[in-house]
Amino acid sequence: MIKIYRFPIITLTVILAVAMSIPAMADSYTDTIAIYKKSPAVQPFFKNAYGYAVFPTIGKGGFVVGGSYGKGQVYQGGKVTGEASLIKGSIGFQAGGQAFSQMIFFEDKRAYDEFTSGNFEFDGTASAVAITAGVQGKAGSEGATASASAGPATAAQAETNYYKGMVVFTQAKGGLMYEASIGGQKFSFTAK
Repeated sequence: MIKIYRFPIITLTVILAVAMSIPAMADSYTDTIAIYKKSPAVQPFFKNAYGYAVFPTIGKGGFVVGGSYGKGQVYQGGKVTGEASLIKGSIGFQAGGQAFSQMIFFEDKRAYDEFTSGNFEFDGTASAVAITAGVQGKAGSEGATASASAGPATAAQAETNYYKGMVVFTQAKGGLMYEASIGGQKFSFTAK
């Protein structure tokens, strides 16, 4: 006699959701990398960087006090070397919510090793270049600035250099947020 055990529907639903999210997460990394590879401003970094980190979705929100969180993968030589998480707390004039993706390129082994040392934090002067439709933004301890054009990124916008061995690119995915706040992104890394 064969016994058939019946799982509660909730348990089955959770198992299916987890099973289906694993390929979805893998695809989100591949999809995010493909989007960044299409940007003329980012293409040279894929060819010359020692490694990079990919965060497909970072959620950010706040009203006076805010925060951001996202999970990513770190690559070296085209292979995943570990997982990273990003967290940011901020205080200051801010309101709203936003989702964006982010890529961090490492110029050399020293920058890669610094990022993957376990805990890393960008200082207040670090900035990011937005790649969507010629949009460029900078956020630092002095506040935030942004500019946009309807066409593709201009040559001046595409001239991006490493800062302390790293360069950061972002792409807005949705939402609206105004922020002029202080705080730095903190990363933790777990090797595979």
